[in-house]
Amino acid sequence: MRMAAKGRTAILSMIIGAALSASPVFAGDDGNSKNVTEDEIVRALAPPPKKPLTRGLSIAPQADPAPNAAETKLIQSMRGRSTRSLSSTEREEIASAAKDKPNIDLEITFDYNSANISAKSMPSVQALGRALTSPDLKGSTFVVAGHTDAAGGEAYNQDLSERRADSIKRYLVEKYSIAATDLVTVGYGKSKLKDPNQPMAEVNRRVQVVNMENKTTASK
Repeated sequence: MRMAAKGRTAILSMIIGAALSASPVFAGDDGNSKNVTEDEIVRALAPPPKKPLTRGLSIAPQADPAPNAAETKLIQSMRGRSTRSLSSTEREEIASAAKDKPNIDLEITFDYNSANISAKSMPSVQALGRALTSPDLKGSTFVVAGHTDAAGGEAYNQDLSERRADSIKRYLVEKYSIAATDLVTVGYGKSKLKDPNQPMAEVNRRVQVVNMENKTTASK
């Protein structure tokens, strides 16, 4: 039993969001583990092209995929801050701003009861690193949010979710030279289960990454 417990891995889903879109794209939707490619991630996360202005006597307001002023101010205030410095109110504000962003689910595994990325998940994490440094995505600001299932105490799960989010950020910064201020980490522990009807399910153990600002609008 002891060896079996050590050998288990905790399955997490990493959700990466980009500009405005209604429905998520899933990797391994048939329930099987799958390593996605850089191109698949880029295609899912690249912001849609802006529609050209139309001529006429009356021009309706154009939809803009950029975040609103409040979202931009919120994210700018979080850049460079550590996960553990965020208050519960700030965590909820980030969740509210990120909830409508599109996403791609990547299956990422960590060593059991640990924040160490498993060897079998490295191809997906490396594809993510290459994607986030591609011309289409480089320079955007991403929120990296950790989540756990309902097992264990609240404080323990909060800490584990933060450490797992930080682990992904640290890898991307060290291996792909992504600016640390472009990756804002936050942990939610077991407070935001993806499947509340199955609180112990693997789908709840995930890391969520949301593209909050496109590089073309982040500095405006």
